[in-house]
Amino acid sequence: MADPDEGFGRTGTAGVSLLLIEDDPGDALLVEEMAAEATIDFHITWVRTLDEARNRLATAARPDCIVLDLNLPDSRGLDALGIIERHASDVPVIVMTGLAEEQAGLTAVAEGAQDYLVKGVVDTALLTRSVRYAIERQNAARTAAALQVSEQRSQENARLERGLLPVPLLRTEKLKVVTRYRPGRDAGLLGGDFYDVVERDDGTVHVLIGDVCGHGADEAALGVALRISWRTLVLSGVDAPAAMRTLEQVLIAERPRSHIFATVTSIVLAADHRTIEVVRAGHPGFLLRTPTGVQWVECPGGPALGLRNRAGAWQKTTLEIDDNSALVLFTDGLFEARIGEQDRLGEEGLLGYARSCDIDCGGDEFVDTVIARVETLTAPYGGLSDDVAVLHLQWDDTETPA
Repeated sequence: MADPDEGFGRTGTAGVSLLLIEDDPGDALLVEEMAAEATIDFHITWVRTLDEARNRLATAARPDCIVLDLNLPDSRGLDALGIIERHASDVPVIVMTGLAEEQAGLTAVAEGAQDYLVKGVVDTALLTRSVRYAIERQNAARTAAALQVSEQRSQENARLERGLLPVPLLRTEKLKVVTRYRPGRDAGLLGGDFYDVVERDDGTVHVLIGDVCGHGADEAALGVALRISWRTLVLSGVDAPAAMRTLEQVLIAERPRSHIFATVTSIVLAADHRTIEVVRAGHPGFLLRTPTGVQWVECPGGPALGLRNRAGAWQKTTLEIDDNSALVLFTDGLFEARIGEQDRLGEEGLLGYARSCDIDCGGDEFVDTVIARVETLTAPYGGLSDDVAVLHLQWDDTETPA
């Protein structure tokens, strides 16, 4: 009889590895003989006790399947199954029972075993089928569990997306808002980019765009918290610089790690369409589309939120604009993608692409064209690796026919 500390069966070639936990040498030999006649090349490791099995599972490679006798010197009945499942929950288990214990086998299957075999009844074909089915059922269970996790993640992403990418809160139909969001290439998950548009009772339109550093659910959730906080502040009548100070307090209180920061730009469009007020916290500039061309605008600003602006204020800049102008706000993922082994597109590159668009094209066409050109240019070097959010806003004073 083979030493229980040695593998027995056909151990020299590839096949299905079994851990046989059986204290009776005669029963173990029968399993070996059936395995030798099987069409599957079995590699069997035999141990006599549950304690030996635990040591084997802790120190050696996982077997493909475990065949477990329910009556062992150091365990009786279903206790043995529970212990094995705690030490090897990822390995399918087939229990072996005596002729008078078939009900115990059925109970074991209900408790998590993949199958059961009755000593004195099992033969080579039955052993082979049971092992094959046990492994396939375990694989199917793993696949189902992975699918459930994926579905839960998709649902969580959908909830985060609704928070990050809201419907603009507008009373007027004259402000045309185009929004786009492109998740980075890492599994297509949402990151921390966020935006919002809110019109107040006085006719002013408040616009926000921001980017929480990093990627993942924590950053996305923080972006949602900042956006909702900003919308609440705007609807409460808080002015932009004061809102920025409050947003920093929210970020510091809610961020999962102390190094997390967020860049933000808020803009207030005057009700007369002639001026805008810009408050910038570490965020890049924006594009201004006028009847004569496209300009890059970068107003003075303060540091990003979370860097503890000790001055306690962010500068507000007022700009006059033509009422036919359009504002294009975006996060830095749009221009930081690589266009070479060492080179990035950069702000000048993005501005060049924007200027090459038809000056009279609408907001949807303009935004989609710019994003498509950037995606094409960066595709050989990984594409848009960071999240991209884009906002295009333009007044349309065209009278609606009666």
